[in-house]
Amino acid sequence: MRDELSAWLRLLAAPGVGRRSVRRLIADAGTLQAAAERLPMAADVEAQVERSWQWLQGDARRSLLCLGDADYPEPLLNSPDPPLLLFLEGDRDALNRLPAMAVVGSRHPTPQGREIAHGLAAELAAAGYAVVSGLALGIDGAAHEGALTQGTSWAVLGSGLDQIHPRSHQGLAERLRLKGLLISEHPPGTPPLPPHFPVRNRIIAGLSQGCLVVEAAEQSGSLITARLALEAGRDVFAVPGSIHSPQSRGCHWLIQQGAKLVQEIGDILPELRPAAAPAVPPVSAPDDALPAALGWTPSTLAQLQQRLGWPLERLLAALLEHELAGRLRQLPGGRYERRSTP
Repeated sequence: MRDELSAWLRLLAAPGVGRRSVRRLIADAGTLQAAAERLPMAADVEAQVERSWQWLQGDARRSLLCLGDADYPEPLLNSPDPPLLLFLEGDRDALNRLPAMAVVGSRHPTPQGREIAHGLAAELAAAGYAVVSGLALGIDGAAHEGALTQGTSWAVLGSGLDQIHPRSHQGLAERLRLKGLLISEHPPGTPPLPPHFPVRNRIIAGLSQGCLVVEAAEQSGSLITARLALEAGRDVFAVPGSIHSPQSRGCHWLIQQGAKLVQEIGDILPELRPAAAPAVPPVSAPDDALPAALGWTPSTLAQLQQRLGWPLERLLAALLEHELAGRLRQLPGGRYERRSTP
């Protein structure tokens, strides 16, 4: 595992190399290790690997989730930009055991907004959903608190999991470690820098069947999460408020754009898709079987892996080869479509 950790961190720390480039590099090199060896090692990678390794050894509830792992959650895999590496602390199995619902909103909510987020999150948890949010002040914290009264909750951080932010949520983070899950794509030691938060919102959206916004100003980061949820093909819900409240203007704008207006839990649950059926054991397939497995209906990475039984590196390489040859194309939402003519 340490070698795998080192290879991922080397790839992700390479200057000027984004996540999409890393995926293409792995596909071209054939293996994770070969891809990592093609890039120069950033100056602080070895220290980062050592710090991350020591953190992982510190508790049995800590683990790495890598793109290509058998238990990588299908909703996140099928999102437009799935993270390549995640650090986890808590109930990892819940990622594939429970459907999830995002609840986000203002860091400066009204008392009514806080109560609504707490209550709806508790009802979602009681209905069997993991409530996903960002551990921020305000609506995020209220949603986590409400969900933990009836079930579980997952927090996606914009820092390393040893750098809880805000500090006032240290106690909440500890309860999430014990009854839920903490998630971050940043290695331990990473501070909560402002650019990390909009990027982590794609993980909140990608893990979830839908996104509920409770109080959001016109420039709220919660609207970023809602937009990312739409891009990932998820349902968006919004709680209306007073026309005089600045914290409600973002929600009203979402409703004007087609978000489902929410007054009670009954406005949410009927709109959500049921949890995915259990995976069918993969079957073997010859090397040239990708177009046949794709058929003529757009398919996701998870569906293709299920049909072919190939390792992720091999599947990514084959997809890249067929895409460059003009035999298929990638669609929004992480799906692939066969083309009738090159």
